Amino acid sequence: MKVNLVVLGLMGLMLSACSSHEDTHPGQPVTHRKAIFKEMLRSFEPMGLVARGRNPYNQAEFLKYAQELQQLGTQPWQYFTPDSNYDPSRAKPEVWDKPVEFKQAQQHFMDATTQLVSTAKTGDFSKVQHDFAAVEDSCKACHQQFRGVPR
Repeated sequence: MKVNLVVLGLMGLMLSACSSHEDTHPGQPVTHRKAIFKEMLRSFEPMGLVARGRNPYNQAEFLKYAQELQQLGTQPWQYFTPDSNYDPSRAKPEVWDKPVEFKQAQQHFMDATTQLVSTAKTGDFSKVQHDFAAVEDSCKACHQQFRGVPR
């Protein structure tokens, strides 16, 4: 019994060492934007399963997720403040060094989600797949340019 408690205690200690840094900065901008991105992922992933044919297409449900993503997609950018490039952020310095390009990437994503919502309303699955791929591409492009590996 004592051995199990010791092992559990050591495992807990090791896991806590693997966790990311806590955001203790005023207003916690990194924490806020990460939370929004996680919420966006909760809308994005189910659409990806449908677009790839792993789950059946339900127009109303897909539209609901697309609208959620569109609404959430306007929110994280306000938390990329000049003083928010610290652990646990994964943002590259390019976010602040190239603000025009970062703004363009944001706009490209928001335009793609707006188009996806519009197409999702039609129910044309092949167009929905195409427009979902455009949203996905905008995410990948932004991540490649502006998101780094965990620190």
